[in-house]
Amino acid sequence: MRPPQVQIDFGTPPGTPPRTSSEFEEIPYPATHPFYSTNSQSYKHEESLPLHHMNEDTSTRRRVARGPGSSGGFMSGDEHENEMHYDDDGKDVYSKLRPARSRISSGRVHRPPPPPPTSISEFISQNLEHLPPVIYTLLSCWTRFHKIGHANTVVWDEAHFGKFGSHYLKREFYFDVHPPLGKMLVGLAGLLSGYDGHFEFKSGVAYDENVPYVAMRVMMATFGVALVPLGWYTAVELGMSSWSCHLVALMVLCDVAWLAISRFILLDSMLLFFTFTTVFLLTKFHNQQYQSFSFDWWMWLAFTGISIGCVTSVKWIGLFVTAVVGLYTIEDLWEKFGDLRMTNRDQIRHWAARVACLIVLPILVYMLSFKLHFLILNHSGPGDSTMSSLFQAHLVGNDFGKNPREIAFGSKITLKGMGWGGGLLHSHVQTYPVGSGQQQVTCYHYKDDNNHWTVLPTWEAPEYNPNGELQFLQDGDVIRLQHVPTTRHLHSHSVAAPVTKLNNEVSCYGNSTVGDFHDYWVVEVVDDIKQGTKEQMTNIHSLTTRLRFKHQALGCYLYAANAVLPQWGFKQLEVSCTKENDPEDMHTYWNVESHWNDRLPSGDAKFYKSPFLRDFWHLNVAMMTSNNALIPDPDKEDILASSPTDWPWMRLGLRMCGWGDDQTKYYLLGTPVIWWGGTASLIVSVIVFCVYLLRHQRKYIDMTPQQWDHFLYVGKIAGYGWFLHYFPFFIMGRVTYVHHYLPTLYFSVLMLAHLLDHFIFSARWKDSTKRVSFGICAFLIVGNFWWFRGMAWGIDGPINDYWGLLWRKTWNIYNA
Repeated sequence: MRPPQVQIDFGTPPGTPPRTSSEFEEIPYPATHPFYSTNSQSYKHEESLPLHHMNEDTSTRRRVARGPGSSGGFMSGDEHENEMHYDDDGKDVYSKLRPARSRISSGRVHRPPPPPPTSISEFISQNLEHLPPVIYTLLSCWTRFHKIGHANTVVWDEAHFGKFGSHYLKREFYFDVHPPLGKMLVGLAGLLSGYDGHFEFKSGVAYDENVPYVAMRVMMATFGVALVPLGWYTAVELGMSSWSCHLVALMVLCDVAWLAISRFILLDSMLLFFTFTTVFLLTKFHNQQYQSFSFDWWMWLAFTGISIGCVTSVKWIGLFVTAVVGLYTIEDLWEKFGDLRMTNRDQIRHWAARVACLIVLPILVYMLSFKLHFLILNHSGPGDSTMSSLFQAHLVGNDFGKNPREIAFGSKITLKGMGWGGGLLHSHVQTYPVGSGQQQVTCYHYKDDNNHWTVLPTWEAPEYNPNGELQFLQDGDVIRLQHVPTTRHLHSHSVAAPVTKLNNEVSCYGNSTVGDFHDYWVVEVVDDIKQGTKEQMTNIHSLTTRLRFKHQALGCYLYAANAVLPQWGFKQLEVSCTKENDPEDMHTYWNVESHWNDRLPSGDAKFYKSPFLRDFWHLNVAMMTSNNALIPDPDKEDILASSPTDWPWMRLGLRMCGWGDDQTKYYLLGTPVIWWGGTASLIVSVIVFCVYLLRHQRKYIDMTPQQWDHFLYVGKIAGYGWFLHYFPFFIMGRVTYVHHYLPTLYFSVLMLAHLLDHFIFSARWKDSTKRVSFGICAFLIVGNFWWFRGMAWGIDGPINDYWGLLWRKTWNIYNA
């Protein structure tokens, strides 16, 4: 058998000249090879490019930006990012290249974790990047807590949210247009502070000595403290240089509006906190995209969903940042859909992960906040009537469950509209200024004697005898409903309703002895929640039987949707008579809520049970209806309100309290250089984007593909975020205030820092130029803050004694 051959290399013979590169065969690498595309392309195609072509080194003006978020500015051509792992597996050099595990080309550069420290000094050196945010957090504590108890009176919306916190401590059910999470946290702050919920929180009233308002304000301000490190770490995850990270932290720290809104018992500090966390967690998730379905990938995706649920559970404005995450997710999935290397199984997994973590999980968090809301508020309170009658029957202190079950002629009742957001059938002495001019009939969400009606027979029938034989109400009975306080009767006629013009007007007419056939209503039973269909029913029951009332003469049905009356109707819901006979229309459904009849036995609460999902949906529709009713009143001037066009350039501020000389005054106004700089950066960003597109079309190479991806990624987070938080206010009908812009401001801050990073701090400028630029920006930010600090920390004495605060004539800071 032939022995294996052995090759021995004795080196180059003496006197042999060294070989040059021209003697080797040149291998034409594939165009996709990173070495070829990044190092050889510039000279391989130099002659074929137009004369105005600039090579990468000249045109990009980029170099490595040494900062916590980036080792190469905008992921600028780092060799590790473009590395292709090649393994020929024993084959020749033309074998197919095997790409490395793909990494994202935007956001923070991924770095392997450092080895475990072996000494304290090594541990400190590995964590020095966390020293600046720690310092900024300490400064944030000082700005947020400084003089926080100086004003010992109820300031601005503390009158609302402090009172709601009291309801949680007393466990009384109340109603508000906002979801419950933020207000539950206010109640928790009161509980931890030792507050018992007795204070009424009337606007401008001084706190008594038993109200720990300072401790409650400190707990609310803690959410404002956390904004600063969140801003820093978000900038890091976005891949900004250390200079820009410092600027973001400084702008969040020194904005006077964010500072002022964080120092009182309000929801806005929590709204801002969860908005910041949502953006931060989204950027963390983005930076895990190179290792899909890893533990960290799942963790940050799930945390993003939880944060979405929390921000929407504080205020519905949180839906705007949810839309930012939604747009990012749509684009991300679209890119993955175009990746032909990805298997169908992985495509489905990506879709399922987004649905589970970004849709299902936020909904569960949102619903959980309402479940806790219902569990805590289990006592009867001022907001009972916004909920269904069955829900109210289980509240401690509510007597609905003890009311007589079966309805009879002569019973005094209240009727509850069963449509989502429906109220109680109501009338008052005021008349319609349009239409018939008769007494108004509305739906009202609060308990009132004007909600009481008596069930009576028709005018032709024998007069009701309170001592006669009981006659129970049955399906098909024709009745009159007499308004107890005014003795007028529920009435309809062929006059158009004031808001819903296609329906007939419903009014109150006549008195105890005067009336006509337009007062007659036919009782139609739909079903009964406990008894079943109307064929299985015996008598009409309170709380559980669903009814419709058909006008005998006109054939229309008593109807209460969510149409809101003008100010002459006290913004209550319109009640009309719809001509459409739709048996499935919930807005024509009514049930008897309260029921008084001394001749009938009391009921039993065990017959009544309300499902959570129905209560959850009912309350959300009622919140939406009431929120839509918060529209500007043309007959009144609201000096606190402003329009969205006033916000970006700070045309108006907001007086948060009384403006007397003996009062501590707070004015909600931002730091001008931050607001104006952020707005200007949004305009500049659009111009820069268009210029880059034009130059790209003319074959100029201003950035590498990685840099371009990063530029677009940060720009879209900031630009889409600002747009989605700002422009919805133009289509809202409700009244708006300057504090509605505060979540929007965050995205203009990110855009400003992004452009400064792009043109200065990550560009090829001298270090001295960058230091000077940063110094100028920091000086303007801190100087502006210090000039206007009194607006957040409180101004004592006559406001006109403070010089230099009126930078715009439209600001109502000074007294005339």
